[in-house]
Amino acid sequence: MKRVRLKRPNWYDRIPVRWRIAGTTAGLTLVILIVFAVVLGQVVGDRIRDDFKDELTGAAGRLAAETRVGADPVSGRAVIDSPPLHDFAMPMDGIVRIVDQTGRPLASTDPEVSLGPPSGAISNSGGLLVASRQIESSGPLPTFVQYARPDEDVDESVARVWLFLAAGVLGGTALALLAGFAVARRAMRPIASLTEQAREIASTRDPSKRMPIPVAQDEVGELARTMDGMLEALDEARSEREQALERQREFVADASHELRTPLTSVQANLELLQAEQGGSPEEPQAVDSALSSTRRMSRLVSDLLLLARADTGRRAARTELDLSSVAAEALEEVRSLAGGRRIDSELDKRLPLSGNPDELHRLVLNLLENAVRHTPEDTRIELRAHRVEDEVVLEVSDDGPGLPEGMEDQVFDRFVRGQGPADTAGGGGSGLGLAIVRAVAESHGGSVTAGSSPPGGARFTVRLPLEQVSELTSLAKVHKRPLD
Repeated sequence: MKRVRLKRPNWYDRIPVRWRIAGTTAGLTLVILIVFAVVLGQVVGDRIRDDFKDELTGAAGRLAAETRVGADPVSGRAVIDSPPLHDFAMPMDGIVRIVDQTGRPLASTDPEVSLGPPSGAISNSGGLLVASRQIESSGPLPTFVQYARPDEDVDESVARVWLFLAAGVLGGTALALLAGFAVARRAMRPIASLTEQAREIASTRDPSKRMPIPVAQDEVGELARTMDGMLEALDEARSEREQALERQREFVADASHELRTPLTSVQANLELLQAEQGGSPEEPQAVDSALSSTRRMSRLVSDLLLLARADTGRRAARTELDLSSVAAEALEEVRSLAGGRRIDSELDKRLPLSGNPDELHRLVLNLLENAVRHTPEDTRIELRAHRVEDEVVLEVSDDGPGLPEGMEDQVFDRFVRGQGPADTAGGGGSGLGLAIVRAVAESHGGSVTAGSSPPGGARFTVRLPLEQVSELTSLAKVHKRPLD
């Protein structure tokens, strides 16, 4: 399968989609509003200045039309007949002067202020905008009216316009951000629902659950329908696979069960031939070899049958028993195979359980045989079974070479064979011993773990739920031996 190499995400890819949509919307709105504000501010500012200049020019023209200038026949001085200049000027900021063509004031509301010589256009003098108009009835000496006002008012008006536009830009951007986030959140709500459902399916590993299908016929709805179809296909594939595995388990269980009868018959006949000790000298050796192979095959079939029953969930018959007695019987069976190894035991006297005696016997036996198989001579093996609160804890530990690093979980897999210089059993075993230990422990509601013992060897710990039994009279009947 070709793997697709994904690009490393940058900072933008780490931002949630709803914030990206809201940010993009707000950014575009900000750009549009800035362009609009710049154009509008420039136009409005120019219009305010033009209106101000027109107001100055109009006021100077009206005053010039109402003013009469003549000459005194005796003194020759100019005589001015005009409206009151102080009443005509704007309160506190307007300055009106009547001057000759050189700019010499003939009348003024503020004699200390100089506005310069009259000009035909709007002029600027010391922060004042000045409009000049000639008085038509001024006689032979040209005279002019100068009307001046400070341009601070204009600048303040323009500044207020720009401030209003800036506030509008920021407010519009904020509203666009909120609106974009609200729209994006509403649009992403179905995707969030899909994500939550997909996360739940991933945690439960149950493809039978279905995706919530939105009502809208949009891209999100199409995505939901596609994911739902994918889950449906996966669920069908899982069902088909489980059915195939179930058929395979049933086949293994049935085949193992059917093989036990002929193998038992063959083993019985070989044992009969071995007991007669007749024929040629080669016959006993051949019979012993065939009997050994038959016993090994019979045990392998029994192991497969036990695992097949565990896979299909079939429970063997249960009865009340004492785990200490079961462990003691398995220990006596293994002592003949221990060789130079020393096997010590520490078993509590009463450990009542509800379980299958044969399966629990196989569990203890496999753990002890595993310790014997994978430890050298003069190794000390210890079997312990004791009660811890509401559990029975059974431990098999040794001071041998221990488990390979990282194999604590894999040793319980089927057909896993641990081989090394300490192995003493020829043929390597079937690789089902520890798998049977785990299957038996789990079928009895318990668990098994592997680790290291204090001396550095291997330690296997089985935990089984304790059965509260008031009397153990039935235990003696089951095992037909006194409890230690």
